[in-house]
Amino acid sequence: MTNVLDLFVERIGLIKSYEESLALLSWDLRTGAPRKGMDVRSQSIGNLSGEMFKLATAPELGEWLTELEKPDTYEGLNEVHKRLVTETRKDYDRSVKIPPKLYQEYVVLTSQAETFWEEAKANSDYASFEPYLDKIINYTNQFIDLWGVKGTRYDTLLDMYEPGMTTAELDRVFGGLREKLVPLSAAIAASPHQPETGFLKQSYAKEAQKKFSLFILDQLGFDFSGGRLDESAHPFATGLNPGDVRITTRYLTDDVTSALFGTIHECGHAMYEQNIRQDLIGTTLCTGTSMGIHESQSRFWENVIGRSLSFWSRYYGDLQQHFPNQLEVPMEDFYRATNVVQPSLIRIEADELTYNLHIIIRYEMEKLIFNEGVKASELPELWNEKYKEYLGIEPANDGEGVLQDVHWSGGAFGYFPSYSLGNMYAAQITDTLEREMPNIWELVENGNLHPIKDWLTDKVYQYGKLKTPSELIVDITGKPLDPDYLFTYLEKKYSAIYKL
Repeated sequence: MTNVLDLFVERIGLIKSYEESLALLSWDLRTGAPRKGMDVRSQSIGNLSGEMFKLATAPELGEWLTELEKPDTYEGLNEVHKRLVTETRKDYDRSVKIPPKLYQEYVVLTSQAETFWEEAKANSDYASFEPYLDKIINYTNQFIDLWGVKGTRYDTLLDMYEPGMTTAELDRVFGGLREKLVPLSAAIAASPHQPETGFLKQSYAKEAQKKFSLFILDQLGFDFSGGRLDESAHPFATGLNPGDVRITTRYLTDDVTSALFGTIHECGHAMYEQNIRQDLIGTTLCTGTSMGIHESQSRFWENVIGRSLSFWSRYYGDLQQHFPNQLEVPMEDFYRATNVVQPSLIRIEADELTYNLHIIIRYEMEKLIFNEGVKASELPELWNEKYKEYLGIEPANDGEGVLQDVHWSGGAFGYFPSYSLGNMYAAQITDTLEREMPNIWELVENGNLHPIKDWLTDKVYQYGKLKTPSELIVDITGKPLDPDYLFTYLEKKYSAIYKL
């Protein structure tokens, strides 16, 4: 058994090394690699991905798993090895059904597609990107057929990002949330106490924004000896290992909030990855347990902490020092402006309340693509119709419409619901945090944020993928996921801001 376990752990370590190398190549591709090298780089990523895929689907790995799953053997494993066997079995059974050549072709395609998406978005040119998206959808449908349908075709994709989640459950959760948010949104729109936001749209020098972003990252607890901040067309985080976690942001010279809150959001992802416990390093458990839990951390730091009155009571003066001529308004006005509720076209710049409608739109579109057969050519019109229906606004072009997110270019169908699930997880975790740390807002107001990070490390970060999402939320809060916590949080916060 020891020999089989050693061989198994060694193979997992090798797969993880390939993952790290590929993540680094992809990060470079999205943060300034020369355009002329894109095709060769994409092919290199495809070749290496193909080799990694062969390692992850090799017959001997299946044989080792079978040996390690024998009851007597399995019971003799430690906690980490048990979980590693369980997770590897799930990945192996899914991956072994995909022909290696098909997988390699898909990786090359998505690597190319992300670069073409950047150009298409910049030029609002959906027609140039559509052929790539069409192919990605076709490949994804082939994968679903090979994997086998779970409930619905879209359920099969959901399970990859949020294990156990189904369209039936999301329909229930999203439907209930939407039902409660609509009257709250109406009350906010009718309030005579609307925040003034014009001062946010001024000229904000990029270099000054970058300096403040670096300052805030340090205050939050981002470890610069184990990470870095760069610029990209769409903010993202890449965790190579806990000692090398890279985040990006996007600077808009006419909006100080985009990079600010984008940076804090990605910092939440990064601190999760930086604080996974040491004995998980080098294994496929050294990452977040699900995208919903991962998003709970980015959304917690961005919104619960970063958009709080206590946070700006401490840090508004620092922001004013970076932009003395633009931010002459009182702190309370800045706080209210950064929490304004109004329909917007861009998801990553949406307020906390209407943000969930952006996610529901994408969720419904993805269901239509895979459950109803909607084609790539139909998506721009469908997108515009849903924005008009849900938010009462319509994109002027595809750059601020169907092309605004990078996810589909990378084949990440089933990912978007994670954002709203993250809001729900964050609200429920915050309820427990406030009860266990009654002085939390005093700590925030004093700029003492590290005890909060330490609490989250103890409850969430250290475990990586050692616990399932459902196990984690029950262990922290004593209850399964409950969307009512999110509505309660939003109602309390916005009733105060809008004096309802």
